[in-house]
Amino acid sequence: MSRDFNFDLKRVYFNEDYHPSENTRITTNFANLARGKNRKENLRNALRMIDNRFNALAYWDNPEGDRYSVELEIISVEMNIGAEGKNDAFPLIEILKTNVFDRKTNERIDGIVGNNFSSYIRDYDFSVVLPEHNRNRAQFSTPEKFGDLHGNLFKCFLESAAYKENFSKPPVICLSASSSRTYHRTDNRHPVLGVEYQQNEFSSTDQYFKKMGLRVRYFMPLNSVAPLAFYFVSDLLGDYTNLELISTVSTMETFQKIYRPEIYNANSVAGARYQPDLNHQDYSLTRIVYDREERSRLAIEQGRFAEQHFIRPYKTILEKWSADCVH
Repeated sequence: MSRDFNFDLKRVYFNEDYHPSENTRITTNFANLARGKNRKENLRNALRMIDNRFNALAYWDNPEGDRYSVELEIISVEMNIGAEGKNDAFPLIEILKTNVFDRKTNERIDGIVGNNFSSYIRDYDFSVVLPEHNRNRAQFSTPEKFGDLHGNLFKCFLESAAYKENFSKPPVICLSASSSRTYHRTDNRHPVLGVEYQQNEFSSTDQYFKKMGLRVRYFMPLNSVAPLAFYFVSDLLGDYTNLELISTVSTMETFQKIYRPEIYNANSVAGARYQPDLNHQDYSLTRIVYDREERSRLAIEQGRFAEQHFIRPYKTILEKWSADCVH
């Protein structure tokens, strides 16, 4: 059966001239910035924020704070279903690939793949399956096998020839810490990722990403105000260079400042015991326009799209394929 399933990758640069393709999820972070009358200014300001943050963290041998520039590629992954292959392609996920340009050496340095994570099936699970499961329930719960299909699809993608031919290291995905959990500061400090936080109970997102084969650690980098959640395969601190890690921090912290300013652009720093709060009022806004309410609405629409065009038509095939992936 595996011969009837394969993955195709498409790349496009994320820069001030970026326009989302027709297949791009319109709730994707970078697609949101590239729409409307302020699109070019949004993109230019976001990219400048990323570069400034990168140089602030990569301060050694960088006296003017302008040695490096971060280049971003949007990686769109399609899954081809059935014997007809590309005739039945479904847009599975979108991730970001960072590259770092060193102006001093005129060298382009490989970064990290992953960073942002966008998935139609994740929209389906969290915006369709989960609400329907918990409707009229007194206590929140997740349905049996919640996230199993998505997790197996992701793990099979990482094992595919398409991934191995394009990327030399496993992905790192960086998201916001959960507002439903409390984090406790530890004594552990990393030169790039900063101070580590821990929590006693995983969030639903943490558990969902665990089914994708990803572990999680929480770090608050130098001069940040809240911890970020880093999802990875094996060894977050040992598998990647400092510049690789800085490329992820600078990129994803910038996005979080735009999308969750109440947490990541707050005017106070997370303490020893910290719970993120989207109702926090003491924060600063960036100069970048973003419609968070629209994003929530579109997530439901895109979840329904996945249900109509992927989950229902291929339910039996996908269940067999998913089982085959884990054996």
